[in-house]
Amino acid sequence: MTSAPLAARLHRATGPLFFPVTAYGPDGTVDLDAFRAHVRTGVDAGAAAVFACCGTGEFHALTQREFRAVVAAAVEETAGQVPVVAGAGYGTALAVEYARIAEEAGADGLLAMPPYLVVADQEGLLGHYTVLAAATGLETIVYQRDNAVFTPGTVVALARTPGVIGLKDGYGDLDLMQRIVSAVRTEAPGEDFLYFNGLPTAELTGRAYRGIGVTLYSSAVFAFAPDIALAFHRALEAGDDALTDELLDHFYRPLVELRAKGRGYAVSLVKAGVRLGGPAVGPVRTPLTEPPAAHVEELTGIIARGRAVLEKHGQEQRG
Repeated sequence: MTSAPLAARLHRATGPLFFPVTAYGPDGTVDLDAFRAHVRTGVDAGAAAVFACCGTGEFHALTQREFRAVVAAAVEETAGQVPVVAGAGYGTALAVEYARIAEEAGADGLLAMPPYLVVADQEGLLGHYTVLAAATGLETIVYQRDNAVFTPGTVVALARTPGVIGLKDGYGDLDLMQRIVSAVRTEAPGEDFLYFNGLPTAELTGRAYRGIGVTLYSSAVFAFAPDIALAFHRALEAGDDALTDELLDHFYRPLVELRAKGRGYAVSLVKAGVRLGGPAVGPVRTPLTEPPAAHVEELTGIIARGRAVLEKHGQEQRG
């Protein structure tokens, strides 16, 4: 854990937000050594933050003991270089337990997942996140998706809630997000609230989200192709439309189309991509399943085409 507030550090983010996979050994247990190596690779590659045990990290599949060990390993491996944010979810009581475990393990903040199973009204959702944010001294980012979709008024209330520093949007309704950003700006002007594009392949909608002021985003691609993810991040920041367009056309759009071919591919396809790069991080845990060989082969080709784009633009820049 670092002394600087999480919100301040994320405001200064200069690279993608890294969501590492959780590594498992041949016997199916968590492999902390492989996980540490995976985290170190991402930090060395330029990650601005590590989000451990979140969606890509199979939060749903981990016991509390495993969760504690993985978060602690991320904290130890990053050694304060970048902040570590841990997932917290399920019903309110369990979410609080996970939040306290994350705090004990040294995390800098929480990514609050939607409540388990139930579809609550806005008052209930606000109550849930208010209790969770008050349970620890960790700064909390609320994840909007699935059964946790908020009205602009609820997000204004969240922005005023002590301990809540931002909203990660995995729902993808730009009209709603524009109204949320506008409402917080006008009704809670003193709150320095953060917004994150949290769609499964956020780069595909990066320009659209930037148009409404949302510049931070989670990058699943960074877990298995950090060179491509970092090049896209820099191109987007610099307004390099040529490189941005080519990566969208030849890498990100084909990746999203492949991801749509299987359930759970936002996690299992990413993990397959990590294994293609060499690290033995193991398969996903049930109920998720592994992509078939044909889809892994397709992913291999997509990654190769993305790197060919980088090589082409590197040659152009050198020339």
